[in-house]
Amino acid sequence: MLLDLVSPNLCLASLLGLPLDSIMSTQGIMVMLLVAYAGAMWMFLKGAPKVYTVMVSDLEVARRFYEGMLNLPAAEVPLHYYYNYEQTLGTAGLDPLYMGGATSLANQSAMSSPEGLWYQLRKNTQLHVVGGASLGHRNQQRHVCFDHNCLEYILMRVQLGGVQHKIRNEKPLNFLVKDYDNQVIELAEIDD
Repeated sequence: MLLDLVSPNLCLASLLGLPLDSIMSTQGIMVMLLVAYAGAMWMFLKGAPKVYTVMVSDLEVARRFYEGMLNLPAAEVPLHYYYNYEQTLGTAGLDPLYMGGATSLANQSAMSSPEGLWYQLRKNTQLHVVGGASLGHRNQQRHVCFDHNCLEYILMRVQLGGVQHKIRNEKPLNFLVKDYDNQVIELAEIDD
């Protein structure tokens, strides 16, 4: 009954053991806003899908393989990729003045765009396929990845889909598949 007569702000302040004037000060409000912002960012990133990246030698061959043979559905680009979350960890987040020379606006927009192919690998897991891998032995297509779990998921899809394959090595994982054009694709884990 006594709590009904007391204002909610006073109750909160007394629960935290802080005087009301320090909580309602400019500094107290700023601290509360920062805590709220940190909580919102944590919830945002917690709900973001896990993204595996595979580098391929030919994006069109990769599109036919992942969409046609493995039946992976296309996925939306995760929101944190729109905001350069992954690129701020590398040199893409640096000021162009530090990158040695002037960069054009076209180069800056290319660095910040989430290019490549996006597929839904599992419920909260996406596959980001980008170009840039070299051709493999005998000019065969090559898909490389730094994450073992990613290639295990792809191998599981290959096996469940009945795609002809041959496992060459377990650790680091390396296997071959044949696509519809009888072209051999090597999928390899790059071990540091």
